[in-house]
Amino acid sequence: MADTVHWVGTGLSTGGGVRVLADTTDVVLYGRTRDKAAACVDRLGLTGRVTPRALDELEPGRGDVVVSMLPATEHVRLLKLSLANGSHYANTSYVSDEIAGYADAARDAGVVLLTEAGLDPGIDHLLAHDLVARAEVEGPATATFTSYCGGIPAVPNEFRYRFSWAPRGVLTALLSPARYIEGGVETVAERPWEATAGHVLRGERFEAYPNRDSLPFVQQYHLPSQWRLERFVRGTLRLDGWLQAWEPVFAELRDPDPDRITALATDLAARYPTTETDRDRVVLAVALTVRGDDGTEWSGEHVLDVVGDDNDSAMARLVSTPLAAGITDILAGALEPGLHRAAESVDTARRWLEILARQGIGAR
Repeated sequence: MADTVHWVGTGLSTGGGVRVLADTTDVVLYGRTRDKAAACVDRLGLTGRVTPRALDELEPGRGDVVVSMLPATEHVRLLKLSLANGSHYANTSYVSDEIAGYADAARDAGVVLLTEAGLDPGIDHLLAHDLVARAEVEGPATATFTSYCGGIPAVPNEFRYRFSWAPRGVLTALLSPARYIEGGVETVAERPWEATAGHVLRGERFEAYPNRDSLPFVQQYHLPSQWRLERFVRGTLRLDGWLQAWEPVFAELRDPDPDRITALATDLAARYPTTETDRDRVVLAVALTVRGDDGTEWSGEHVLDVVGDDNDSAMARLVSTPLAAGITDILAGALEPGLHRAAESVDTARRWLEILARQGIGAR
């Protein structure tokens, strides 16, 4: 593969996926300054294998891939640059309406626009496609689907959490209503934390709450129209005891004041940071149960449980490696021009899962 990958961003989600790409293609990594980029390259152990540059030096060529690991507010700017240069584009974020608006332009330009190709969204999509394809129930049925993911401390603390990304974003995410299906009925939780429930995985108790809008994923995961959904929810996983530990935070969020939230986020991040000596842990659990009207039943669950190490945080590894799988597909010509949300077929999902498995990332 002769084309170049332009990886933009040196933050906490830039990890082992860069190493995967550097084994097969030219990679240039961009920071706000060349020194920041060089420091990130050194942290990844890729000095001499990956070229560091400043962001203002970004000039992608036709057929190259531009990877935006910047905040979501910067995605469109890099996408416009990619389209102008005939370069493909990839990120790990959810598809915004603004990004979706460039789908036709990307297709017409012969450009692949890859999104939702990280951990959550990303790996969760792969596991969901695999389970739906495995379900051995034909005809009308009742189905229950859950997908929960959380970044948590490997060693629990009294707050049951450590901040590893923008602290204000952690708090404001809790202010967005969650839409999902519960008891066969479309449900909206205006305060998602108030819908928190216990969730047991392999004998360990967690707490889980719904987030964002789960309903579009019924179609995205190709659930058969004959399945009646008793429950369909995508959400966030937290350590047992999180709900109680965060009660003072929720008291502020019930009557949110923007300035107070900013101050609270700054204070909490200072009190409960993820330091260089801390190890983070990521747990992702995707489960599907289908009960056919004819009495047949099928149930399956994938659980991914990873702790960070000296090379990468768990979050950086699990966000960047599936993205590398998607970029490999782009460079190999395996994705048609236009908008893609991670893997959109079971065959592609399983191919990506095989790539992850070769990197030591496998769900049980």
